[in-house]
Amino acid sequence: MAQSRLDRMRANPAADWTIEDVAAVCREHGVRCTPPSGGGSHWKVSDPSQRDILTIPSRRPLKLVYIRRLVRLIELVKNARHAKA
Repeated sequence: MAQSRLDRMRANPAADWTIEDVAAVCREHGVRCTPPSGGGSHWKVSDPSQRDILTIPSRRPLKLVYIRRLVRLIELVKNARHAKA
C-alpha cells in the first residue's frame, strides 16, 4: 500500500515540497488552506478545532520547519476530531 502524502511529509520534511502539496494534504484531511489575498505571498492553514493559524510562504522550496508545523497541526486536528467522535 502506498504511503499517504502526510506520512511522506512526516518521514521527509526536507523533501522538495510545494505549496500545491500543502494544499492537497489539507484537502485530504479537511483542513482549511487559504491562498494569499491582496498581493500577499503567505497561505493560511487553519481548522476550527485549533486556536493557531499556520502561515506558510509560497516560495520554493518550502522550508522544513513549515512542513513539520503542518504535520503537527494536522495531527492535532485529527486527534481533536477523534476525541470528539
